[in-house]
Amino acid sequence: MKLLRIDASSRIESSDSRKIADQFQQQWQKSNPNGSVLVRDIIKQPIPHIQQTTIEGFYTASEDFTPYLQEATKLSDQLISELTSSNVLLISTPMYNFGVPSALKAWIDHIVRINATFGVSEEGAFYGIVKNVKAYIITAAGAVYDSKEMKALDFLQPYLQTVLGLIGITDVTFIPMEGTTMDQETFKQMEAEALQKIRTI
Repeated sequence: MKLLRIDASSRIESSDSRKIADQFQQQWQKSNPNGSVLVRDIIKQPIPHIQQTTIEGFYTASEDFTPYLQEATKLSDQLISELTSSNVLLISTPMYNFGVPSALKAWIDHIVRINATFGVSEEGAFYGIVKNVKAYIITAAGAVYDSKEMKALDFLQPYLQTVLGLIGITDVTFIPMEGTTMDQETFKQMEAEALQKIRTI
């Protein structure tokens, strides 16, 4: 078993999403003592945004690749290999301005790649290529998004559910850590619920 962990919080210290992810990783390693963990901290080691040459490589047939395009897609190849060789994907991320951090979006743009992680049928329908990967996503948000009005502002979970589904990862479990900027009673309750969910998993 192999777990790939992606950390996307710009807060290295005192990060709620990182703290909950640490608990998840510890529990996972207890349950899988022979398993391996690869941690990719995309804040400490930022993923560059894709550029024109990267996109050219994505849409160029492999037999037409030049050394120039091979270099342009080298990082994408590596990130996709890390993902497809894993059994479990663990993403820890905060919600920034109702959506994903730009650091996480950069990682996503490298791993969502036509004919590598998803394809398009002759009828124009998308289908995922990534198989047998289970995803757990730990999210941290300042407010609590359980009401109808607040759910309408949450673009984080729906986006991640959709984009992972596109590449074939449809078994996705969210572990929300909400209310991080609210009163201590609410915060502690949400933290306890997140930790209990991890123990159950």
